[in-house]
Amino acid sequence: MGIKENVKMIFDELPKDVMLVAATKSRTPEEILEAVEAGLQVIGENYAQEAEKKVNVITDRVKYHFIGHLQRNKVKKVVGFIDMIETVDSVKIAEEIDKRCALLGKVMPILIEINSGRESQKAGVFPENADELIKRIATFTHIKVMGLMTMGPLFGDPEDARVFFVETKRVFERISSLKIKNVEMKYLSMGMSNSYKVAIEEGTNIVRIGTRIFGARRY
Repeated sequence: MGIKENVKMIFDELPKDVMLVAATKSRTPEEILEAVEAGLQVIGENYAQEAEKKVNVITDRVKYHFIGHLQRNKVKKVVGFIDMIETVDSVKIAEEIDKRCALLGKVMPILIEINSGRESQKAGVFPENADELIKRIATFTHIKVMGLMTMGPLFGDPEDARVFFVETKRVFERISSLKIKNVEMKYLSMGMSNSYKVAIEEGTNIVRIGTRIFGARRY
């Protein structure tokens, strides 16, 4: 099947309250536009430079989420056109986003990235440290914490990812119950091409899907 057919099939599978973010790392504007023609509304970019090139072609037709690790020196490059940053995991990166958005008169919706597998080589805050981080980030006036995101360890069997989705949902519910000022726990972003069905069962309302839409990545 082609890209359009893949998108339509996924939309048919997703509950109405689950947002599809197409993970477009390494994809061409032409491929993305084909998905947009099938109804895609949100794309997720991993790299600032790659996103910047695509936005000139596709900007008015979709919303952009940043779903990769964002370096401080790249924040200035993306905050003007990104609609949500899903991967905030430190006060330092939040501070830079806040500073750059203040210059634009913009409030940036963000998700806090949870390192649900507690993997030392991966980005994200450990689940037990999320409360304190969110309380500190909530003091910034040009950022709005809107929920959580997790990658989780990568497995061949999507069932193996379930425990990490369960833990992230538990953190989500705990933070929601705290009713922190300037925090609106609206979005939970979990699940990718091989695991999104399990993530939906565990309460996600954003899924990030790439290869299921576009086929195998080029890099």
